[in-house]
Amino acid sequence: MRQLPVEGQLPFYLSKSIGGMILLEKLNKTYPGVQPLHVLKDIDLSISQGEYVAIMGASGSGKSTLLNVLGILDDYDTGRYLLDGKLIAGLSEKKAAIYRNKMIGFVFQSFNLISFKNAMENVALPLFYKGVARKKRNQLALEYLEKVGLRDWWHHYPNELSGGQKQRIAIARALISQPRIILADEPTGALDSRTTDEVIQLLSQVNAEGITTIVVTHERSVAEQTKRIIHLKDGYIESDNINIPSLTACSK
Repeated sequence: MRQLPVEGQLPFYLSKSIGGMILLEKLNKTYPGVQPLHVLKDIDLSISQGEYVAIMGASGSGKSTLLNVLGILDDYDTGRYLLDGKLIAGLSEKKAAIYRNKMIGFVFQSFNLISFKNAMENVALPLFYKGVARKKRNQLALEYLEKVGLRDWWHHYPNELSGGQKQRIAIARALISQPRIILADEPTGALDSRTTDEVIQLLSQVNAEGITTIVVTHERSVAEQTKRIIHLKDGYIESDNINIPSLTACSK
């Protein structure tokens, strides 16, 4: 189990020299209301470049909120968050979008594909927002569809694709901007066991290329394919352990 820092040790937020890509120190997040909900409590976490990490926990444990904070989709109240050595705090929407587009690719349970665009156009979409010319972005989209085994399906629309195909397209879309981090929120939650295996194998291949890969999941069999498993409970990190990936395919 990884130990939290003690007095006299180098704080996480100063430990970039040991390879920290994501560094959190005493991070807290509370949603206001008649009864405020304290969802993240004193989170200390260091994730290095190239790690393959699963975040697990029951519903309400804070795992999705943590992923949203890591993805700069939500802010936090107190503590520190450093991303590749840069303090993430009080960013404008424009600045947050710049960091996300530069550093992070997202994969969601619901795929988030645009129904009136074909597979190639969906994969190319991040490059459209970066101002890449249509010919170039479509060419790159085909290359990334090739990586996920779906080049021949480039002209198909989401309603013509299986759940596993949609998720592979979503992964290709996440990769096309060449992010340093992939954040996957329950990427197999809507899939059967066979397509779960395919998607997790693909994420493992992505990680093998050196991309930091963080997967939120409630499925133990999925987490066991990663190299580090973090458990959240009631907003705290309950455990944080190195894992040797299972040699057998994961299944539900």
